Amino acid sequence: MTEQYQHRARKRFGQNFLHDAGVIDRILRAINAKAGEHILEIGPGQGALTEGVLSSGAQLDVVELDKDLVPILNQQFADRSNFRLHQGDALKFDFTTLGAEPRALRVVGNLPYNISTPLIFHLLNNAGLIRDMHFMLQKEVVERLAAGPGGGDWGRLSIMVQYHCRVEHLFNVGPGAFNPPPKVDSAIVRLVPHETLPHPAKDHRLLERVVREAFNQRRKTLRNTLKALLSSDAIEAAGVDGSLRPEQLDLAAFVRLADKLAEQAPAN
Repeated sequence: MTEQYQHRARKRFGQNFLHDAGVIDRILRAINAKAGEHILEIGPGQGALTEGVLSSGAQLDVVELDKDLVPILNQQFADRSNFRLHQGDALKFDFTTLGAEPRALRVVGNLPYNISTPLIFHLLNNAGLIRDMHFMLQKEVVERLAAGPGGGDWGRLSIMVQYHCRVEHLFNVGPGAFNPPPKVDSAIVRLVPHETLPHPAKDHRLLERVVREAFNQRRKTLRNTLKALLSSDAIEAAGVDGSLRPEQLDLAAFVRLADKLAEQAPAN
């Protein structure tokens, strides 16, 4: 048995290693990497996707947190001229150090469930560098990312990701595709940052604040949950019915509320 298969998945890193060849092939076809492209893989693990991406001829940077996996990955791939490994925490990684051209970096990863949401927000802060992202996530997270207004899945994650990106729920993956099998179903999602924001806010930080406040008490009406930020009159002036609950509003309505808040803010 080789050293590669002696590494045990670690709970503290949320590791579940993908081993199903059919699923790996389907993910690689969805990514469709090509020579000359610049790809960043987050959490390569034991290299299930890494080999296929490298074989495309793309330049591949990988970020791996687990120090014990670094020699395993180097043993497999260090002799490839298009492979570069960074040991560290993707949540703290400075993506500008990769030297990617604007809107050129393609990001892929089987993301640990415990960091998926903060990592997506970290990547969105660098959306100007990114052409697209393909992630394996917990299925319920992908359903929230792709949700529309009116249902229980629509919330802060849906709104803030869809503000920046087009979201495509590509396909689902069962627990048996992993070792060890997780207790939940997974799914592949494609996120494509908008070249031009469909609903640009005057200040996206205020949009984040309005959305966070609105969904802190999602069963309450907007006039109640937003009363610390906007009066009932201000909500109505933004063209929003204050008697609605937050899940009933679309992205454009939240942007109008944030812009109303921006109008009220004192000039710096």
